[in-house]
Amino acid sequence: MRRPLPADMFDELCPSSLNPIRFGDKWAALVIRCLEDGPRRFSELRVPLSRVTPKVLTQSLRSLERDGLVKRTVYAEAAPHVEYELTPLGRSMLEPMAVACAWVEQHWDELLDAREAYDDAARLHQAG
Repeated sequence: MRRPLPADMFDELCPSSLNPIRFGDKWAALVIRCLEDGPRRFSELRVPLSRVTPKVLTQSLRSLERDGLVKRTVYAEAAPHVEYELTPLGRSMLEPMAVACAWVEQHWDELLDAREAYDDAARLHQAG
């Protein structure tokens, strides 16, 4: 039995949310992180990715599958189900993603300050 994914794996203050380096679509890097310890069912992925709608998560998984990063396996058993897992190509993304996350952690305050300054300027521009 595999360990469940924690619901707070990607809370609002997760460095992944500030990462300006994109791997695929907005959610792809988080999906890859969820799959790094082995295959998962869609319902398992939904726990830490609760902010992602099922439709968008499906689109992200299909995109990752199309790019060769994720393998989708259908099990036609008594209780049919589908599992997603990283391919060797997908696993090769873990190292560059770790570097990107370390960079975000190192520059966390600067990123937050830049976003806040931008948002403040945008609000002033809209008001004026």
